[in-house]
Amino acid sequence: MTDSGTAQPASPVRTLALAIRFSLREMRGGLSGFLIFLACIALGVAAIGGVNSVARSISDGVAAQGQTLLGGDIRFQLNQREANSEERTFLNGLGAVSESSGMRSMARLPDGSDQALVEAKAVDGAYPLYGELQTEPSLARGELFGKVAGVFGAAAPDLLFERLHLQLGDSIKLGNTTFELRARLTSEPDAVSDGFGFAPRLLISREGLAASGLVQPGSLVENAYKVRLPQNASEADIETIRRQATEKFPEAGWSIRNRTNAAPALASNIERFSQFLTLVGLTALVVGGVGVANAVRAYLDGKRSVIATFKSLGASGGFVFTVYLVQILIISGLGITVGLVLGAAMPFAASAALQSVIPIPAEGGFYPASLALAALFGVMVTLVFALLPLGRARNVPATALFREMGLESTGLPRLPYVATASVIAVALAALAVFMANDRRIAAIFVGATVLSFLVLRVVSALVQLLARRSPRVRSTALRLAIGNIHRPGALTPSVVLSLGLGLTLLVTLALIDGNLRRQIGGSLPERAPNFFFVDIQAADVDAFAALVGKEAPAGALAKVPMLRGRLMALNGVPVDKVKVQPEGAWVLRGDRGVTYAAVKPENATLIEGTWWPADYQDEPLVSFSADEAKALGLKLDDTVTVNVLGRNITARIASFRRVQWESMGINFVMVFSPNTFAGAPHSWLATLSDKSATVADDARLLNAVTRAYPTVTTVRVKDALDVVNQLVGQIGTAIRAAAGVALVASVLVLAGALAAGNRARVHDAVVLKTLGATRRTLIAAFSLEYMLIGLATAIFALFAGGMAAWFVISNVMTLPWMFLPEVAIGTILLSLIVTVGIGLVGTWRILGQKAAPVLRSL
Repeated sequence: MTDSGTAQPASPVRTLALAIRFSLREMRGGLSGFLIFLACIALGVAAIGGVNSVARSISDGVAAQGQTLLGGDIRFQLNQREANSEERTFLNGLGAVSESSGMRSMARLPDGSDQALVEAKAVDGAYPLYGELQTEPSLARGELFGKVAGVFGAAAPDLLFERLHLQLGDSIKLGNTTFELRARLTSEPDAVSDGFGFAPRLLISREGLAASGLVQPGSLVENAYKVRLPQNASEADIETIRRQATEKFPEAGWSIRNRTNAAPALASNIERFSQFLTLVGLTALVVGGVGVANAVRAYLDGKRSVIATFKSLGASGGFVFTVYLVQILIISGLGITVGLVLGAAMPFAASAALQSVIPIPAEGGFYPASLALAALFGVMVTLVFALLPLGRARNVPATALFREMGLESTGLPRLPYVATASVIAVALAALAVFMANDRRIAAIFVGATVLSFLVLRVVSALVQLLARRSPRVRSTALRLAIGNIHRPGALTPSVVLSLGLGLTLLVTLALIDGNLRRQIGGSLPERAPNFFFVDIQAADVDAFAALVGKEAPAGALAKVPMLRGRLMALNGVPVDKVKVQPEGAWVLRGDRGVTYAAVKPENATLIEGTWWPADYQDEPLVSFSADEAKALGLKLDDTVTVNVLGRNITARIASFRRVQWESMGINFVMVFSPNTFAGAPHSWLATLSDKSATVADDARLLNAVTRAYPTVTTVRVKDALDVVNQLVGQIGTAIRAAAGVALVASVLVLAGALAAGNRARVHDAVVLKTLGATRRTLIAAFSLEYMLIGLATAIFALFAGGMAAWFVISNVMTLPWMFLPEVAIGTILLSLIVTVGIGLVGTWRILGQKAAPVLRSL
């Protein structure tokens, strides 16, 4: 007190301390009503923290085992040629060198009765420089690959043994040479750096490959030179070597990777998948935010007498706000802690499962940065969704709290609360975009989520409007159900918002997956050729065509010359310094198949420019795929530099073509004028289309081609599509499981929303029972209400998810779109089961309430 008897205002610190004391005292009653709150926060935080931790564990495994996964400290790869003497001298001067060659070919039984596509890899005596080659039984190098009685040795995984029904010690033919399978290949240390293969590995010696006759001028063979540098070589030294190799051999056209970038394709895929799962986890957390808002609103509704007492005793609105904000943050902290514990455990749980999927170490570990990001997301989501109901409670006068049933006040709270929640929401979206690897995709995802929330609010308002304006029905139960949908404080907005987003995401992914499977399993095989034939030698083209014509007289054979080339520069600018759109980046990665043609191919549609004359002999020209050219920022008369067989060739763009990649026929990004590759050795590529052919016809043709031309690689398209379909199925299952996290969050929020409305339901049920309503009538009314709301939500999810899936399939993947009725039926049933099931579980307890206690409290 002062001399005048006026009380001094308490300091902010004392006010906060007092608010914390009151908060802790109120929480002695336990966490009743906050279990959904805790589950929503824990689920979203665990998903984000766990996914990022698992991704980090894989990345750390790649970094820690970079030398083993790459097969050296630095790797140089050349296509369709070996290193010349100068290049080999340069490589030998760096350290120990191991050379390997890889190519696809056909392995066949000695009697020619069966054959299978293999990924042949020929290694030298120095292999591997790092790591250990593991076979069963374990054999010395000479025993494994050496020539015994004129037969070379080989190792293969179980898959090849199973496909050709082989046993250890059996023989197969590769090209013109017989190999004995002396061991099963159990671990290939540098397999991941060679990329994904559609066929089983066949590991042989370089001497065996040379004897096979597979390597001919123009053969599609990849030669890798892995170098072990001195032990003290730093990353700066490796970068210096890369720069020297590029400057000294500007036309080598080799791809150079080092131990820190052992598996770029795998790392890129992990980043993309991690980003997708993180965004799904964030969606689950944001959906859970609706549950946070429902839980806070219900909790404050139950505390209305306490809040009224606070205000009657002189507590300010700010003090009341602080008391309950502290409680919400403490409860949120518990949920975040549970989520962090689960997220921290995920790398340990996932390590064993991942070992069977990706051949890299993914050992468990603790990743504070990933968990801190998840915790930050959890806190921000809590604040965004809790501030508004807390702000409304702060503004309601004590008299209103004593008189009214609850806190269903209309309008927004004071501007500071709205502004603070808005700023945090914007910061949350910005953080999600900033932390993503592909910020454009993340921005689209965040924008779509925000738009979905707004649209779902509009949908709920429309559902209530339709219910309000619906004609009067005679059925009492249906009339009560319709009235419950649009009455003040109805569950409609909460149910539509909570379930709609999760269902929409699930429908989108299900339709995309279903359309892809339908294309790969049905439409694509009908349009695609029966076979691809690779590495046909120029001298054998006519004889090969005659053989195919004899074996498949009804088939159509298309053949084109083929080389492999790497884009080196666009308009004179090296490709590593060119910024391109993400959809065009694949053209610049690795080497591409290229061809030449004197006349425009039949399946080519020019959309800009002109084709060169058939006898053209001037500067090299190229026709570029239109979509890829647009993504690379290319225009007519621009130049591209491509390295083919160790020679840089610059060509001017003469035209753009529309390429139908989904046709599975012969298509190239670049088609050059014939004079571009005059005199260059190359092989031919061919396809055979015969829709009347049976499985037996295909098998007979495959056997005939393999016998007559053992060096030609034959790929049956249906077999390749089966592998792709299986892979798409596995990815689709993983993605749907991830999307299920968001659906689980939706179900939790739905349960919380129904629980939050139970207090009003109790009064409704008691009053109706007093007026003569039977339990059967009330159950029918509540069931119809939940059914109508669930049906409206399912219809919206089908429409929104269908539109999103149509856009992805038709505009991104450029594939034919088809709506799948089974997805529609499944979505409607799932929505009805969830809404009616959860609704009736909560309603059943309400119907058992005694009337007298409730009536006395009115």
